[in-house]
Amino acid sequence: MASLAGLLQLRGHRITGSDKAAYPPMSDLLRSLGIPILEPFAEANLTPTPALVVIGNAISRGNPEVERVLDERIPFTSVSALLREEFLRGRSPLVVAGTHGKTTTTSMLAWIYQTAAKENPALEPSFLIGGVAENFGSSFQLRPTEPFILEGDEYDTAFFDKGPKFLHYFPDALILTHVEFDHADIYADLDAVKTAFKRLVNLVPRRGLIVAYDGNDSVTECVSRAFCRVERYGFSETAYWRIRNLRYASGQTQWEVHRDGALWAEFAMSLAGEHNALNATAAAALAAGQGISKKSIAAALSTFKSVKRRLEVRDRVHGITLIEDFAHHPTAIRETLRALRSVYPQSRLWAVLEPRSNTLRRKVLAADLVASLRRADRVVLAGIYQQERIPEPERLHPEEIVAALNGAGTPAELHPNADAIVAALAPQLASGDVVVILSNGGFDGIYTKLPARLRADAQKGLLA
Repeated sequence: MASLAGLLQLRGHRITGSDKAAYPPMSDLLRSLGIPILEPFAEANLTPTPALVVIGNAISRGNPEVERVLDERIPFTSVSALLREEFLRGRSPLVVAGTHGKTTTTSMLAWIYQTAAKENPALEPSFLIGGVAENFGSSFQLRPTEPFILEGDEYDTAFFDKGPKFLHYFPDALILTHVEFDHADIYADLDAVKTAFKRLVNLVPRRGLIVAYDGNDSVTECVSRAFCRVERYGFSETAYWRIRNLRYASGQTQWEVHRDGALWAEFAMSLAGEHNALNATAAAALAAGQGISKKSIAAALSTFKSVKRRLEVRDRVHGITLIEDFAHHPTAIRETLRALRSVYPQSRLWAVLEPRSNTLRRKVLAADLVASLRRADRVVLAGIYQQERIPEPERLHPEEIVAALNGAGTPAELHPNADAIVAALAPQLASGDVVVILSNGGFDGIYTKLPARLRADAQKGLLA
């Protein structure tokens, strides 16, 4: 939504927005653009009456602004529908979809195109990403060229359009990273998730290209009836784009990519983790399929920074490293902790988790969550965000996760909120520790509260 607001402003429209509570990095981005954020929702926010209201998918009937829109018949639409009508028609949409890795892979692909544009200006991309890409300092860009790179979200579009957002985008080329059960609030099971992705695959024209991960049976099923060329990427011997000799040393991830059995390229980047090598390989494969040179791809990956809130080092205090990561699913948590183990093999690794996403707040993946968190040395859980909105029979019980972790030999503790976590955690930290804070929201300001407490304790000589 914030990225679309920025794109519309570039088109010359006057934009205002409303939210229950805005938080960084998107709130910072909007304020830097001079786009006011009105908090909280209120009918008065629609005065003067706008020409069009764009309604996000988190908004439902009963919202005061929605009710005024319907009562007064103010024109309204969804993010995805407006994006297609205003920006995608007449362009070449390149879509990155999947349960995990969308934001990072989309950012990588956009940076590859931006790098290639130094030799061919026609390749400079427009893009829309669900996070702030650090190479651009933005989550969006608008150019008059054909390529439009965007993140394809499987979540529903709006209260009046319950289909996935990505069905509006009609991609010329598609990356499909993973297909797992997620968004437990709108999908009944994995089969329902797969149905959504199969419909996306069915929108790619015969002349198009799908680059699909080969290490996931659900991805295989989803692309099995594609009408276009499908190229698989991954670690297996049968992958068309095969990753080999992956290693992390001296602050660099390095690996080889074999194309159809022959060495094609060697890449290096600063991001750690097997999952990021997969993301980068997918972006490289799609870019190569669109005619971008290996030289440009390698140059882009070697200079790629990251995305805000993805393994982002927020602070270092008295030898304690504080990292933020966007956590929405047990698999993403597992891969984040695996990546941190490779970067900080000698450190005591703390995982501080706020169960906030609609999947993590439910117990359906509780066993997977325990298995993922066991990759940390110590775990701290917060209470469930807005637990009253989750039906009791479906609700995750954090105390059960903590008990399971302790029973399996991973020390874990539960505290109700960010303030209680900071008070309990700060005295236990010591120089050399790495703390990763996992949440897909603001987590009640813990990203600033914890380092502030640590600095205060360091001045008092209370830190080891």
